[in-house]
Amino acid sequence: MATSASSSVSPRQPSLKLSLLSSKQSLSPVFSVPFNHGKRSLPRFVIVASGSGLSSKPTVLVAEKLGEAGLGLLKEFANVDCSYNLTPEELCTKISLCDALIVRSGTKVSREVFESSAGRLKVVGRAGVGIDNVDLAAATEFGCLVVNAPTANTVAAAEHGIALLAAMARNVAQADASVKAGKWQRNKYVGVSLVGKTLAVMGFGKVGSEVARRAKGLGMHVIAHDPYAPADRARAIGVDLVGFDEALARADFVSLHMPLTPSTSKMLNDETFAKMKKGVRIINVARGGVIDEDALVRALDSGIVAQAALDVFTVEPPPQDSKLVRHERVTVTPHLGASTMEAQEGVAIEIAEAVVGALKGELAATAVNAPMVPAEVLTELKPFVELAEKLGRLAVQLVAGGSGVKTVKVTYASSRAPDDLDTRLLRAMITKGLIEPISSVFVNLVNADYTAKQRGLRITEERILLDGSPENPLEFIQVQIANVESKFASAISESGEIKVEGRVKDGVPHLTKVGSFEVDVSLEGSIILCRQVDQPGMIGQVGSILGEENVNVSFMSVGRIAPRKHAVMAIGVDDQPSKQTLKRIGEVPAIEEFVFLKL
Repeated sequence: MATSASSSVSPRQPSLKLSLLSSKQSLSPVFSVPFNHGKRSLPRFVIVASGSGLSSKPTVLVAEKLGEAGLGLLKEFANVDCSYNLTPEELCTKISLCDALIVRSGTKVSREVFESSAGRLKVVGRAGVGIDNVDLAAATEFGCLVVNAPTANTVAAAEHGIALLAAMARNVAQADASVKAGKWQRNKYVGVSLVGKTLAVMGFGKVGSEVARRAKGLGMHVIAHDPYAPADRARAIGVDLVGFDEALARADFVSLHMPLTPSTSKMLNDETFAKMKKGVRIINVARGGVIDEDALVRALDSGIVAQAALDVFTVEPPPQDSKLVRHERVTVTPHLGASTMEAQEGVAIEIAEAVVGALKGELAATAVNAPMVPAEVLTELKPFVELAEKLGRLAVQLVAGGSGVKTVKVTYASSRAPDDLDTRLLRAMITKGLIEPISSVFVNLVNADYTAKQRGLRITEERILLDGSPENPLEFIQVQIANVESKFASAISESGEIKVEGRVKDGVPHLTKVGSFEVDVSLEGSIILCRQVDQPGMIGQVGSILGEENVNVSFMSVGRIAPRKHAVMAIGVDDQPSKQTLKRIGEVPAIEEFVFLKL
């Protein structure tokens, strides 16, 4: 049973200039002869552009201070340029010489930065969680992966939130300043107790949930609002998930832990403050922009908000004459949420590993402008990712000139339910395989759909639901290109499309069908496809020609219609044969057509 997926890319720009030659052949048995196997390489998601000069290492620009442990990891792999406090103009000048950029929250990575990189910048690493200082739309358009470090500073930020909560409740900062000024004002700085009070955690992600755990330990009743948080995770901590208005109305303390997005910008404003209990207390260790700071000053002056404790501000550092910072009932710190020695080193290591991994071409679990695929899913799909890209490369190389590649259908056969198989990563790699061999465009997980749209390439997906155990994510992947001519007529299926199909066997991608012919050849190195008259000695003849030219054969497979009829031979080779070698193969009388395909 097949169900069509909705993910497709519609044409807008002129199509890829590549072209219907139909041929009907029946399915055939497969005859395989294994040869020695070479090492296989994993798919590359990012191609590193090396700088000029003798070094082939990539260059990483570190624009804000990073822990020594992270710098050490970077220096093992890349040339590292630590240039802090760059102006926007200086950053744009430097970036064309860099393959990766690492920033914290103080550097704006704007569209101009990506434009100035001239396509060389492949990875931006944000040392921390928030990415509001990076233009994600521009990064995606330019094919640049953006990764962050979402876990290393989680505990530090949560601890700082609890520290501000307790310090505010007991007037620690104000009392400290008073005593140091020679005063002893015990009656002025009477605080409030935390036990039995209601804390509303606004944003129940990693940091918010850790704050909730600690607040529960202080004897507080914790509620939370987050439209995306799973209820079972909240229940496990003993937290009630409630609506936005209910959270504000019930809270004695409000702790903010949401990202800064258009929907959260100035989320706390005159209107929302009016929905709160009189005397509520606000803690913000998330982003300054989620609070309308002028509205907060008005709420403090009117008594709606009794106190506020702020680690972040709309503008950092805030103006010296800021009414909010100078307000007597406001406790402030200079964005110290992640500022513990342990967190700084942890963030440095986490972002360095993410950037180096991306430059090596590894799958990035912390990518923020690409489909977020859990690490365990990435591990499971890795061999199928390699298969997907290579099937795309094979299919497009079989296309001859003509009206252009416009429509590609990808079929996934699996025993898993559609909801259990996320194919976005596979589609991106098929797109990469289809486009890169016939253009100068670099395609990765980030910009695959965008690039296909720009080139008028429409990719549709279909799933075949199989009976059986869902232990393996996929049985096979099939790629079909419609309305084109083929360099290899036998690659045309019964329905008139170029068709290639593959499976993963023992962790290795295999080509298992070309057109209507079944074959079985490991997708390593490159492949020679030959259509021949099925007769004795063909494997020996072709193998001898390749052997005489010192071309190592890794695998050979023959699929045929019936004995002594037509057959397709697929030969895996480690090296690219010379034109003379290919010519000799073509001159074998029983070979009717052949094609060399580079993987």
